[in-house]
Amino acid sequence: MSGELRKALRGVRERVDAADRVVGERGDRTDVLARLTGADYISLGALFVGWGSALIFLRSEPNWALLAMFGAFLLDKLDGWWARRTGVSSPFGRRVDSFIDIFAYVVPGALLYHVAIAPNDLASLVVGFLILAFGGLRLIRHSSEGFGSDEGASYYHGTTVVHTNLVVVANYFLATLVAPWNGWLAGLVVAAVCPLMVSDYKAYKTDVSHALAGLGALAAAGLALALEWGYL
Repeated sequence: MSGELRKALRGVRERVDAADRVVGERGDRTDVLARLTGADYISLGALFVGWGSALIFLRSEPNWALLAMFGAFLLDKLDGWWARRTGVSSPFGRRVDSFIDIFAYVVPGALLYHVAIAPNDLASLVVGFLILAFGGLRLIRHSSEGFGSDEGASYYHGTTVVHTNLVVVANYFLATLVAPWNGWLAGLVVAAVCPLMVSDYKAYKTDVSHALAGLGALAAAGLALALEWGYL
């Protein structure tokens, strides 16, 4: 082997030295996997189920996709309960939860409109963009600010992605079951509520609001099954 070739190979080896590609130890480095708690793993379970619902939507089976989406809802509520029960709530966990919410609420909501409600691709493009954009901005703000407090009562800054998702779900059933309702009207309603997610509205976090959301999800699951099995 010539000296020039040996020198060239040595230079290549030095450039691809794996040690040079490893981030060094620093005080501000975050070991993400080491910081995951039991609540965060429940959140990842919600991500798994939420992604499953997205895949089912893409197969044009909205009723089964809704059932999977509600499973992601349940896991999303469970992670918060577990975090409070075990005392592991933290800003890091809030950021994990906000990331998961994109795939548990925002993406499925946009896909539901696209697959089952939209009158054409242009309407889907606009409404889906509004759901994704305002939903993403709302979650970014929440991961930064956290909950507000008003005389001991916690509140969300702006309406939540859950509210918007439920509006999309309600419009799906209206467009399916009520003859005058259609994809254009549904699109206008959904587009109108999206900016509320980044408004200054105080959405109070109460047991009653969680119970109502749970009852709404159960009712929607029942309607989805009734549609799927031909009862409606």
